[in-house]
Amino acid sequence: MEQSLFLATLGALFLCGLAADHLGGKTPLPRVTLLLLLGLLVGPSGLGFLPDGIENWFEPISVVALTMVAFLLGADLTRDNMARHGRAIFAISVLIVFGTTAIVWAGLVALGLEPGLALLLGAIATATAPAAITDVIHQSGVRNGFTETIGGIVAIDDIWGLIVFSVCLAFIHQSDGWSAPLAIAVHDIGGAVLLGLVIGAPAAFLSGRLKPGEPLQIEAFGVVFLTAGLALWLDVSFLIAGMTAGAMIANLARHHDYAFNEIERIELPFMLLFFLLAGASLELEALLSLGWITAAYVGLRIVARLISGEIGARLGRVPKPEVHLYGPALLPQAGVAVGMALLAAETVPEWGATIMTLTIAATVIFEIIGPPVTLAAIRRTDCTTAPR
Repeated sequence: MEQSLFLATLGALFLCGLAADHLGGKTPLPRVTLLLLLGLLVGPSGLGFLPDGIENWFEPISVVALTMVAFLLGADLTRDNMARHGRAIFAISVLIVFGTTAIVWAGLVALGLEPGLALLLGAIATATAPAAITDVIHQSGVRNGFTETIGGIVAIDDIWGLIVFSVCLAFIHQSDGWSAPLAIAVHDIGGAVLLGLVIGAPAAFLSGRLKPGEPLQIEAFGVVFLTAGLALWLDVSFLIAGMTAGAMIANLARHHDYAFNEIERIELPFMLLFFLLAGASLELEALLSLGWITAAYVGLRIVARLISGEIGARLGRVPKPEVHLYGPALLPQAGVAVGMALLAAETVPEWGATIMTLTIAATVIFEIIGPPVTLAAIRRTDCTTAPR
């Protein structure tokens, strides 16, 4: 792409993102949905205004944006927060993952889908969209027990989901033994946690030292880019690495009040581009290509979220007004699901086209309808509960 076209496109995307961000504050829709819809409108599935080659921007921007989100999610995993909400975070996240897998699998099998394929789709359905949920929480301006618990759930539920998915994939693909899928999961999760510890421990001690009590913007850029780059180089999850490093900094950095101010200040332009390009990459054709299977999968995942979220909330002993709200708040689904689908398609190629098409179709739906439901749930708690 020519330099002039690159800069002009970048400028136009920033201004469009700013307009959608401002409009999101004036309407009931969260800015995530508006940005996705705007990206869909100008992308290949819409008017086709974006230049060729823009899809090459999406991966590096998404890695940086999601690593920033991961650091902020890790900031919710403090000792204080876990002491207050740890039971709810653990109960809801585990119930959501296992309940979603079981309900989606059972429903698809009852509708006539092959049990092995249904099991993989059930495991993929466990994934959430941490970027979308985190952005909705920030936009809402609500900080209470519900949002703190949701932040903690989103920080760890994809870890449970990856474990369940790896076990299901190993079970389906036993012909080559259990070792390969499980080894991938151990490497992806364990390696990411180790990387997060290696980066987070010194960062917790060093950040905010040059200017006492105030981490510098260049420190935020350095830690985020270093984490993202090393995670890609080592082929481990940059989300889990970022969450682990963020949790380490939040728990160990005692020489300043809040280590993530600068990340919050620099993340907005990356998030605007991320959601715009995510919208542009959505494929509307996938919505119709599988017909009833898409509708069944979406409906079963919604039912699974509602049932599992409520059971988990009751086991987690959350305040009564919040019990019904955790399932709806966890509807958004995005990149982690696509990553699972890619691995499943490579491992079981005979189901690859169905898995990829269905996952992309569900992503289109849940990325558009999920954030408004999350925002409505958060605003409901702001009216009915007090901070805990």
